[in-house]
Amino acid sequence: MDLTALLPTLVVGYLLGSIPFGIILTRLFGAGDLRSIGSGNIGATNVLRTGRKGLALATLLLDLAKGYVAVQVAANLPGGDPAIGGLAAVIGHCFPVWLKFRGGKGVATLMGVSLGLAWGIGGLYAGVWIAVLALTRISSLSGICAAVAAPVASYVLGWPEHVPALAFLALLVLWLHRTNIKRLIAGTEPKIGQK
Repeated sequence: MDLTALLPTLVVGYLLGSIPFGIILTRLFGAGDLRSIGSGNIGATNVLRTGRKGLALATLLLDLAKGYVAVQVAANLPGGDPAIGGLAAVIGHCFPVWLKFRGGKGVATLMGVSLGLAWGIGGLYAGVWIAVLALTRISSLSGICAAVAAPVASYVLGWPEHVPALAFLALLVLWLHRTNIKRLIAGTEPKIGQK
């Protein structure tokens, strides 16, 4: 692997991923500073805690889009690697330099990356996320299950070259959800709509 050739992929992917759409939208539409609301997270689930469902949906779609775009840009860069571009975008979302490296948990951006790598992977990711959310109404659990499903889908559906990056990102999502996992085990993790 030529790291010099991959540098543009890493930089572009990270910068795209680091755009904090949740903060931009909540400020733009007068919903306050997202970092002082709920969990302080910059993702769509926390935007939903502002009571602005439209802003939450827009944040979800834009966070998804930046992962998808990062993959597509990387695929068209000389020496670029789509999976590495996607990995960089999720890292940028989770650790944005503009916010002192305190960002989101990567679930929506990873969905965009999965869709960008292959519709089959992204479709299974989205299907697992929607199914678990519909059954449990627990955002963290649906995101965790979807993230874990991504590398499995990549291998089973015939894209083994994407497995290492997706497996790394699944582990990152699990680590970022470690407090949620403790609450899930304790039975105290709130459902969507609960305080």
